Amino acid sequence: MTAPPPHTPPFRDPRLPFAKRIDDLLSRLTPQEKASFLHQFAPAVERLGIAAFRTGQEALHGVAWMGPATVFPQAVGLAATWDTDLVRRVGEAVSREVRAMRARDERVGLNVWSPTVNLLRHPLWGRNEEGYSEDPKLTSAIATAYTRGLRGDHPTYWRTAPVLKHWLAHNNETGRDVTSSSVRPRVLHEYDLRAFHETVRAGAVAGVMPAYNLVNGRPNHVSPYLREHLRAWTDDELLVCSDAGAPSNLVDSEHYFDTHEQATAAALVAGVDSFTDHGTDGSKIVARVQGALEQGLLTEADVDAAVRRQLSVRFRLGEFDPHHDPHAGAGEFDSPAHRALAREAAERAIVLLRNDGVLPLAAGARIAVVGLLADECKLDWYSGTLIHRSTPLEGLYERFGAERVEFAEGVDRVLLRTSAGTFLKVPDAPGAAAGARGAEGALDPALLAGRTDLPPLTTDAVGTELALVEWGEGVLTLRAPDGRYLSVAEDGRLRASADQPGGWIVQETFRLEPHGNGHLLLHVGTGRHVCVAADGVQVAGADPEAVAGADPEVFELVLVERGEDAVARAAAGADVVVVVAGNDPHINGRETEDRTTLRLPAHQERLLAAARAANRRTVLVLVSAYPYAFEPGPLSAALWTAHGGQAAGDALARVLAGDVSPAGRLPQTWYADDADLPDLLDYDVIGARQTYLYFEGAPLFPFGHGLSYASFSYADLAVRVEGGSVHVAFTLANTGGVSADEVAQLYTRAVEPSVVRPRRELLGHRRVRLAPGGRTELSFEVPLSAFAFWDVAHGRWRLESGPYDLLVGASSADVRLRGTVTLDGEPPSPREVLDGGLAAVDFDEQSGCDIVDRTKTSGDAVTPVAGGTAELVYRACDFAAGTTGVTVTVAGRGTVGLSSDGAGAPTVLTLGTPTAGPYDYVRVEAAFAADGVRDLHIQLRGPLRLAHVGFHG
Repeated sequence: MTAPPPHTPPFRDPRLPFAKRIDDLLSRLTPQEKASFLHQFAPAVERLGIAAFRTGQEALHGVAWMGPATVFPQAVGLAATWDTDLVRRVGEAVSREVRAMRARDERVGLNVWSPTVNLLRHPLWGRNEEGYSEDPKLTSAIATAYTRGLRGDHPTYWRTAPVLKHWLAHNNETGRDVTSSSVRPRVLHEYDLRAFHETVRAGAVAGVMPAYNLVNGRPNHVSPYLREHLRAWTDDELLVCSDAGAPSNLVDSEHYFDTHEQATAAALVAGVDSFTDHGTDGSKIVARVQGALEQGLLTEADVDAAVRRQLSVRFRLGEFDPHHDPHAGAGEFDSPAHRALAREAAERAIVLLRNDGVLPLAAGARIAVVGLLADECKLDWYSGTLIHRSTPLEGLYERFGAERVEFAEGVDRVLLRTSAGTFLKVPDAPGAAAGARGAEGALDPALLAGRTDLPPLTTDAVGTELALVEWGEGVLTLRAPDGRYLSVAEDGRLRASADQPGGWIVQETFRLEPHGNGHLLLHVGTGRHVCVAADGVQVAGADPEAVAGADPEVFELVLVERGEDAVARAAAGADVVVVVAGNDPHINGRETEDRTTLRLPAHQERLLAAARAANRRTVLVLVSAYPYAFEPGPLSAALWTAHGGQAAGDALARVLAGDVSPAGRLPQTWYADDADLPDLLDYDVIGARQTYLYFEGAPLFPFGHGLSYASFSYADLAVRVEGGSVHVAFTLANTGGVSADEVAQLYTRAVEPSVVRPRRELLGHRRVRLAPGGRTELSFEVPLSAFAFWDVAHGRWRLESGPYDLLVGASSADVRLRGTVTLDGEPPSPREVLDGGLAAVDFDEQSGCDIVDRTKTSGDAVTPVAGGTAELVYRACDFAAGTTGVTVTVAGRGTVGLSSDGAGAPTVLTLGTPTAGPYDYVRVEAAFAADGVRDLHIQLRGPLRLAHVGFHG
């Protein structure tokens, strides 16, 4: 007799719906096993045949951290294409490479932490390269396209499971784990939530990652918005993954909770399902969860809810149905199609900012290619390791011929003379060029160590000429003749060992500090000065025995050649000079470090000036992760591209040559001066008049700007309102002499708004390719809800009746067609303050005010900045027949002054004795007389929190 076939448990039965299978699997897991699933690295459950699982595979513009992979343009560059079809195809390619890489390396995860949908509110944010746009509509369109590509088209099984980063209102690296973004209700609903909302609603998102920062005084990892908004937008089970180390921050740096058990419980109840903390060691999180359960801070149902969401993702990824997963064998890696797509994306991302006719370059032109990024293909923190590499110089060599291209990098060539009269020497090291940083892959590249297999620097009578580059703010790199950067490894020795600056803490940057008749050389990564010892050059304190009593060396900087001299020589003999400038993504503007200015570093400004002085036909190519402020007037042409990945150089050469007409568009405003920017921590885009939506000045280049080698005409605008939508149509024609893409953009503006509304706001766009003489009709259907605003008086969206301009053109400023439509909406109505009073946060206008948490779990209050004075205005409050008294709900200590228009002296309520804590609210009453509809003005003084104002008659 044969044995009966083994029983198949329901969770293994592909015929059953996922929900029933998850129920069955949950019932089989022990409490200990469930708790272990809450850590990023969920262990295997061998008795059930369940494999280990980890959340989190970085894949922002290619598979990151796991070794060689196709590298596409940075995220902000993908957004500059304004091409959703292209971005979807990039997402698909990335997800196929994830699958292919996982097939040979199980460390590669299928839960990808991409894309980043934080709005690019402020151009000095260090992580500008990771986002898409300052506009929520464009951000959500690009993010939706990328997540659809990552997810795949199968109705049941996902190729990868994308997680959106970083929830919410996160645009500063300065104090990012302790600063609070003050986000008023209108900004919350109209701006910060919108990019997440539309992307989640599109149905290709597996979850989100909360950001390190606080919003309105409450850490994002315990935000009620996860429940109130995120989970209300979809019926799908969304997995919320913490950012790395953020769960511990709730106690260690933010001091929001007293114990880790309290913090872990609060985060889990708020909606965090997977805790990324303590690397691969899940024991601490498991202990905290068990402690919270024992203390009654959590229930088993809370744990089950989180585990269910993780299992939902794992089932959708086909983990439990290997024979039914259509993506199991669908990997594709470094294919010709992916290489072609990388070049296409790089080409489409290039933005032509200015052109007096010098571009495209003439076929026989003699070209000088100069600048610090001319022969670079830079990577960022979220890049894979390059398989292929194309720099601007290499691209121009290939396209125009090396004999027609002259190159000058523009570095300062220097020697460093010691106080003993010798010079720093880079010893010969035949094996120095072996390997690139990160080529082997790492789950946490922050742990990658510098090389110690090479000899440290020494000194001798001749020394080694070094290439010095100053990247701004006095931060510099030093490079040996073989191309290796001076770096410091764990043993504190200086070596020429790095292929590029990089790492979580960059070890390749230095500062020259004036000291006496010379300079001290400070190593930025360790914060220590460089010393010269008998056994080699090292940073102070690297080896206490070897350098005991040694003082930091005082160096004389011997300038062998100025970079601008080399640039001027190359430029003078050329028909046109191409200056390639920009940033190194690991220096002065990156994760953990915001920029301090829009200006180009002084070194690069000198090179640009030298090129322009030597040759009036100067083209500036900015290769950067963010906008710069510069003077475009003296330049013949200017272009911008984000760091364009592996095909960046080929793409740039093809655009400069005219093989491809540029059609990238700016995804964010380029401001003319630092004075145009608000404070980095001011998140009130309405009150501070931030982004193209509200900015009232003259930008250097406006949102949506980008020129072409062709010309386009817009005509035949038709607008009608029908079926709950506004229908807009127009004709677009290529009136130029070359085939080219145009990005047609549709904006709106409320003509007679009752509150501050955007000066113009993107409703839609279309990237279209037309041959010379080609024409096409474009149409847009815009729901009426797109014209609504968040009415703080009533806590809901409201479409306001009245006229709205519809603006069609090539950018937010280049409007070619204009029409007006009158919409029937809801008339304004006053606040019924006698019934429910006023939530303090629902102001119309404010100055000197921060929004803070009313309690640790929900609600908002307002407080004067730094305990000073704040002014709040609440428009059109209806006091009906009259009120005789007011009650304020406050905590802390200070005064509340209230007055209504035309109602005489203000009423002042004083909280003289401080409350026990910031969440211990009391009610203070006073007489207050007002009637009819009036504006209410409130003044706060001192360190107090105002949560609510009530009235009685």
